Amino acid sequence: MGELNFARILKRGLMFADDRALVDLAKSHDVTYRQHIDRVTQLTGVLHGLGVVRSDRVGVLAGSCHEYIELWHACLLGAAIINPLNSRLAPDEYVYILNDSGTTVLFVDETFARLVHDIRPRLEHLRTVVLIGSSDAPHDLRFDDLMAAQSPCPIPAEPDDDQPAVLMYTGGTTGLPKGVILPQKAIALITYRSQMGMLIEPGWRYLAFMPLFHVGSIMTWALLIPTGGSVYLLPGFEPKAVMNAVREHRITAIAGVPTMFGLIRHHPDFEPSMFESLTLMGYGAAPMPDALLARYMSLYPNLNYFQAYGMTEFAATVCALTPYDHRVGGEILGSVGRPCIGVEIEIRDPETTEPLPVGAVGELWIRCDSAMLGYWNKPDATAHALVDGWYRSGDAGRMDENGYVFLADRVKDMIVSGGENVYSLEVENAIATFPGVTQVAVVGRPHEIWGEAVHAFVVCAPNTVTEADLDAHTRRTIAGYKVPKSWTIQSDPLPLSGAGKILKRELRDRLVEPAQ
Repeated sequence: MGELNFARILKRGLMFADDRALVDLAKSHDVTYRQHIDRVTQLTGVLHGLGVVRSDRVGVLAGSCHEYIELWHACLLGAAIINPLNSRLAPDEYVYILNDSGTTVLFVDETFARLVHDIRPRLEHLRTVVLIGSSDAPHDLRFDDLMAAQSPCPIPAEPDDDQPAVLMYTGGTTGLPKGVILPQKAIALITYRSQMGMLIEPGWRYLAFMPLFHVGSIMTWALLIPTGGSVYLLPGFEPKAVMNAVREHRITAIAGVPTMFGLIRHHPDFEPSMFESLTLMGYGAAPMPDALLARYMSLYPNLNYFQAYGMTEFAATVCALTPYDHRVGGEILGSVGRPCIGVEIEIRDPETTEPLPVGAVGELWIRCDSAMLGYWNKPDATAHALVDGWYRSGDAGRMDENGYVFLADRVKDMIVSGGENVYSLEVENAIATFPGVTQVAVVGRPHEIWGEAVHAFVVCAPNTVTEADLDAHTRRTIAGYKVPKSWTIQSDPLPLSGAGKILKRELRDRLVEPAQ
């Protein structure tokens, strides 16, 4: 046992026992650290009463709410392995994830209870569905009833640093999501690493509007605990609600994907004075458009900006463009920053895996102790990704002489749309099952709001397939945000390389006009 576990972090919250810890703005839930920790320990007792042990997977499929954060904390205390499910998936994807993970207990809210009820006959391991909220949606047990019958418990014994803590599914290049297994020490290290990089001070007030299933939600449920900060939780992202909450509650810090900040900036009710209380604006998951970043920096020259680059396989951030870097400005604003403390990055040849010289473009290999333990039930994928203590990121880039990392392209052809990762092969596999489709290639198309939009090139016989046909078919098997926003349907074959691979770069070059 060591000090790199979440229990050690949460216990530190007792140093701020009477300070405000969490405000759920949609539910008028306002608690101190002492009250919050009492509820979390109650929930560990609830999970134990449901027959859950440390190695069991507990799923959560719900919108952002204080109960979701309590579940994060209870599981991370060692009560179970939390499996936070992306709320934007299709029914077939939920069936796959719940069966693959072996999830036994699932917490849902009203929005998803009916969906779970409909797919439940196909779920192999699920034995209990717990409903968050007071609706009459289908369920086995109610969260509030279970909590009312359970007294607060002592904080459990600290879990081992290497104990699995999180099972988080990320998009799969083979057409199926991969479950990333994160240990306790990954959660602790990313918390401390981000604390240092963001220059977090005691008493910060953070407004959370990122979805709690996202790895970036660690900002919401962990980052402010060591310094006694307060989290103000919105049920989701809506530009006007964010602006009003920042002004009303004198919020100190916010973080989101660049698309969100673009929508805020272009909202008709936006006024620069709304953000005058802010100390930090964090962004990540996609590049911030140059013009948008320049506009914010001109409006708020004294604000600290922090860009995070990372991935689920490392519990989030591995590179950061710090507040200092933003003040220096210049060419480095086009980078994703330098490796965080404790992180090593090498640029290697994708074929030979040999390190490349400074300035050369290759694949990013990453090494640090916040790395995943592996992919759940996928030993071959794990063996490919984790090599001699290094992780093959699949991202291509270069590193300058000062250690700044500049991304060049995505080896895995991943599309980043509104901060969500979309793997082209997953979308291609869904489209290819439609009768009459002979070839398909999916690429990212520039989009003013979303950064990139999914575009599909489909080859079929003339006048046999329509965009409406393909859209309806694809939506039955993959999440809506992965479905192409625009299509090119043609009878001519797609361009191929000498090795027979589709030339996606050539296809991207055809998309001169941004998607609307």
